[in-house]
Amino acid sequence: MDTSNHTFRALFEQLGMPADKQSIEDFIAKHSPLPSEIALQDAPFWSESQSQFLEEGLEDDSDWAEIIDELDALMRH
Repeated sequence: MDTSNHTFRALFEQLGMPADKQSIEDFIAKHSPLPSEIALQDAPFWSESQSQFLEEGLEDDSDWAEIIDELDALMRH
């Protein structure tokens, strides 16, 4: 079992997206604020596989859940 602490960079890599600091900041700026009635994993900018990864990470309370929650919080501001 992977017990490492995941970072935004690792999450974006897992999602198959550019994972450098500027790309992550640009993504958050482009897609924020996410309306409160839309769950992060249901946002229209994710592919089906990305959405599924995020949903499973949260539902299973996986080791990804904490960093997914942090991204969700950033996307709401």
